[in-house]
Amino acid sequence: MSYIFTTPEQQQEMLQEIGVNSIEELFASIPPELRFQGELDLQPAKCELELEQEIAGRAKQNQAGSGLTCFLGGGVYDHFIPSVVDEISSRGEYYTAYTPYQAEASQGSLQVFFEYQTLICQLTGMDVSNASLYEGGTAITEAALMAMRVTRRSKKVAVLKSVHPEYREVLKTYLKLQGAELVEIGTADGTADLEDVKAALDEETAALVIQNPNFYGNLEQVHELAEAAHEKEALLICSVDPLSLGVLKRPGDMGVDIVTAEGQPLGIPMQYGGPFLGILACRQEYMRKMPGRVIGTTNDRLGAPCFVLNLQAREQHIRRDKATSNICTNQGLLALRATIYMTSIGPQGLKEVGELCCQKAHYAAEKLTAVDGYELAFDRPFFKEFVLRCPVSAKDVIDRAAESGLGLGPKLSQFEEEIGSETENLLLVAVTEKRTREEIDSLAEVLANGISERMLAQHA
Repeated sequence: MSYIFTTPEQQQEMLQEIGVNSIEELFASIPPELRFQGELDLQPAKCELELEQEIAGRAKQNQAGSGLTCFLGGGVYDHFIPSVVDEISSRGEYYTAYTPYQAEASQGSLQVFFEYQTLICQLTGMDVSNASLYEGGTAITEAALMAMRVTRRSKKVAVLKSVHPEYREVLKTYLKLQGAELVEIGTADGTADLEDVKAALDEETAALVIQNPNFYGNLEQVHELAEAAHEKEALLICSVDPLSLGVLKRPGDMGVDIVTAEGQPLGIPMQYGGPFLGILACRQEYMRKMPGRVIGTTNDRLGAPCFVLNLQAREQHIRRDKATSNICTNQGLLALRATIYMTSIGPQGLKEVGELCCQKAHYAAEKLTAVDGYELAFDRPFFKEFVLRCPVSAKDVIDRAAESGLGLGPKLSQFEEEIGSETENLLLVAVTEKRTREEIDSLAEVLANGISERMLAQHA
């Protein structure tokens, strides 16, 4: 950790370099009434030793996912990452690569992004992919704005309440500033009711936004929802778990128009909740309305093959009112990790990972619901994640499980406002390919012996 401060002499030198004599003169353009008055409520200054001790003490309060038997879900998952992903992505020529402003100087990066786009198209069944967005929530939002451009409908977007609450909050924020209405469709039984969806869509709806598997881990009726959207000439946007596509039908084969995803399961660590990778792919006819950049191939003036930026319709390159997005960068390093991951495990590996997740999740659901007082909240097909209804507060269950080194959650009560139902006793349980039979059995045993009886007594 660097601990370097500037002396008064250095500060004065910097001020003179920019042509002012004092800090007050530097901020003279800000009206006095808009400036903070008084003193900031800060702790006394610390020396370097004291600061290091404080930071070290705070760091000890963190508990890494690797230190737990991790059943945590809700959009970030503990998947196995082959060592080749870290080995290649940490090479200097990749690790320091940034947005490829100059194609002639960025051929290596452009090739990686081209391969990434190809793999995403093969995975999703779509025609074209961009070269990455920020993360899953903004990917859904960018897809909704894109659908408004495609359909030329700017008044309304519909979204299922089974879409991740945080994704819906991002979408809500963006649409509010666009002056568009966000119609949220309830999913009380864990998935959408087709009749409710049809009743919510009309000729002003630009898109229907769904997630499959959804926030609860359940599988939606994607094909039927696509038909419902298309009947109103709206687009269907579907956010997916990319690893589920090793076993589930590809969204491009079920009538989906725009596919988005959180790319974290593709070789990206949990890393405190980010940064992650936003995936977006669509049908060929919508490519010109797509945000971000698209990498293509051609031949240079000597006839040699090379990579180019085919599309980059963003505000840095063209007039702001013509841009498809205000995205100014991409997640190139994380797109690289996803590319290495997908390449290294291949189609058969994706299938096997998906099958292991699904089989182990269903085994866990069977074991946990065999414990008195615990049951599944929804009677729906699910992939690797499910909602468990507890006999007591989900927070109590999570806290006590943590005492045994088991990571559970999140509890759904933290999303109660967005979900709109009683959630105190509900929690998400995710089971990835890393979890063993012994670990799942241990969780069931902890619930049966270490949690249920004592908690029931406390709540009696």
